[in-house]
Amino acid sequence: MRPPPGLVHSPNQVCKLRKALYEIKQAPRAWFEKFSTAILQFGFSQIPYDLAMFFRISAKGTILLLLYVDDMVIMGSDSKGIKSLKTHLNLCFQMKDLGHLRYFLGIEVDRSSEAYFISQVKYAAEILNRAGITDSKVSKTPLELNVKLNPSDGKALSDPTLYRQLVVNLNYLTIIRPDISNAVHVVSQFMYAPRTTHFSSILRILRYIKGTLYQGLQFSSKSDLRLHAYTDSDWAEDVTDRRSTSGYYIFLGNSLISWCSKKQSVVSRSSSEAEYRALAHTTSEIFWLRWLLSDMGIHLTGSIPLYCDNKYAIHIAHNDVFHDRTKHIEIDCHFVCHHSKKKTITLPYVSSEMQLADLFTKSLSSPRLNFLANNLKMCSIPS
Repeated sequence: MRPPPGLVHSPNQVCKLRKALYEIKQAPRAWFEKFSTAILQFGFSQIPYDLAMFFRISAKGTILLLLYVDDMVIMGSDSKGIKSLKTHLNLCFQMKDLGHLRYFLGIEVDRSSEAYFISQVKYAAEILNRAGITDSKVSKTPLELNVKLNPSDGKALSDPTLYRQLVVNLNYLTIIRPDISNAVHVVSQFMYAPRTTHFSSILRILRYIKGTLYQGLQFSSKSDLRLHAYTDSDWAEDVTDRRSTSGYYIFLGNSLISWCSKKQSVVSRSSSEAEYRALAHTTSEIFWLRWLLSDMGIHLTGSIPLYCDNKYAIHIAHNDVFHDRTKHIEIDCHFVCHHSKKKTITLPYVSSEMQLADLFTKSLSSPRLNFLANNLKMCSIPS
C-alpha cells in the first residue's frame, strides 16, 4: 500500500504504517479466535454451515449463540445454562448484558405469548429522513406495474452519491421487508451510472415504505418444524441483457425464514429453462437450511415440498433422459432431478394464482401485492 504523499517519507515509517494496518486488519480475526476458544471450552459446538453460530444441547434444553463482530445474541430453553454461560463469558471478556432482545443491528424485536414480531421501523424512518421524504404522499406499490427500466432512460445524475447510499440502505431493509426485495433488486442494477428515472423509482420505493412503515414479519412460537418452499422465475424480462430473475421463499412451519430475488447468471432459452434454474437455486438453499437445522438439533424427516407453477420444469426434473431442448443446461442444475428421484424433495405443481414467489420476480398490482404479503406472514407490528 502506497502511503499518502507528504505524510510518510522514510522506509522505516512505511514499515511501521504497514504493520499497523496489518494489525488493524487482523484484530477482528484474533478476537473471534479467542472467543471461539472460550465458548468451545464451555461445551459449545460451532455450526459448520454458519461459523458465527454456536450451540449446546443438553437434557435441560438447547442454547444457541449468534455472534456478530463484538455483539452477540443468546437464546434457548435452558435458562440455567444461559445464566452460567453469561457468568463464564464475563470472566473471559468485558461484557455488558443488555437484557431481553429488543434492538439488534437495526432490527426491532417484539414478543407475545403467541409469536415474535421483527421490524425495522427506526431504520426505515432514518432512510426516509436521509432522502428528504417529509410530505404525506405515499405509494401503494414499490414499483409501477410492468415497469421496464434500462440504463439509458432519463438524464445522468450529476452526483450519484445519494442514490448509491439509498440503495445500500434499502438492501439492508430487505432483511425484514420481502415485499420490496424485487424492487430493490431492480434499482440495484444501476448503481454504477444512475439516471433520473432510476432515482424516481427509488423515491417510489421510499413512498411505499412510508405508507407501510410499521410492516414486519411474524414468527409463531407454536409452529411445526417442517420446511416447504415456493420458487418462480420470469423469462427474459430484463430489457438490457434478457436474463431472467429467480425468486423463492422458504417457510419453517408457518414462519418465513429465507427468501431471495436474484438475476440468473446466464440467458435462458425458454421459460421452462428459467424455471428449472430457479428450482436448482432454491434446492441449494433448502439443503443448506436442512444442514443448518440439523446442527441445531432439528432433524427433518420426509420429503420437502418445493412448489413450482411450470409443469414442463417439473417434467424435466422427473426425467433421466434430457433431450435436445435441455442438453445445453449446465450439469449442476440437474441435481434437482437427482434429489427428486431420491425423494429428498418433491415438486408439487401450484397454480400461477397461488404462486407466492411472484412477489420476488415482477412488479405487481396493489391487491396482488397485499395478498402475497399477507401469505408471507407480513403484518403491522403490535402497538
